[in-house]
Amino acid sequence: MKYLFPQRFGGLLLALFPLIAFAHGISDEDKQRMLDGGYIQYLWLGASHMLTGYDHLLFLLGVVFFLNTFRDIFKFVTVFTIGHCITLIFATYFKITWNFWLIDAIIALSVIYKGFDNNGGFQRHFNMASPNLLKMVFAFGLLHGFGLSTRLQQLPLGDDPVHMILRILSFNAGVELGQIAALVVMVSVLSWWRKTSHFERFSYAANLGLIIAGVYLLFVQLHGYQHDVNGESFRFPTEEHRHTHEDLDIQNTTDNRRNTL
Repeated sequence: MKYLFPQRFGGLLLALFPLIAFAHGISDEDKQRMLDGGYIQYLWLGASHMLTGYDHLLFLLGVVFFLNTFRDIFKFVTVFTIGHCITLIFATYFKITWNFWLIDAIIALSVIYKGFDNNGGFQRHFNMASPNLLKMVFAFGLLHGFGLSTRLQQLPLGDDPVHMILRILSFNAGVELGQIAALVVMVSVLSWWRKTSHFERFSYAANLGLIIAGVYLLFVQLHGYQHDVNGESFRFPTEEHRHTHEDLDIQNTTDNRRNTL
């Protein structure tokens, strides 16, 4: 069973590759809506961005996976939220950015980390206690917020400082609303699951799934980075592609003439 699970999970991830690869991007339609609409558009985009942000959701799932009291959930989610609000707002306002593919690749490492930690990886493999979880969640929150900022900076935020900060805050508020909606579902499902006999048996496999998902996301983002910085090596150069078609046309014409003769 434990060998079959990663294969099935990997197959599901391969099927979801187009969604995972492009869910975190800002489409041309989104950009145009920002130009045509107001702050509500930024609020809506922030919420939808969080709800389709697989890396953020997987990390949050890992954080709350073994938390069974409202106090603990509130504490860790609040620390994560403070962290990503800081970098989202300040990095966007001061236009501090980096390659978003690399940022998302590092964010994928946070998913791997949480699955590894949840499965007692530090105790099993390094014979040591796990790093302070509250501090790690805050640090990863800063990282996730920076990832959100790199995407938000692709949007037309304007030059007026007041309008810019209001747009950033609207997007940030949308992110928080999306996060709350996702957490309600996660916590509800986990609360129900913990009451069943399957939770203890499959919790290790579920967190192994987090690690596999994180590894997959890491390679997707690194692949995207290679496309971004060295796109020509991933496709035919335009002129070469055109000449190839011309050569094929000449060859087909020659073959047709021979057949006619």
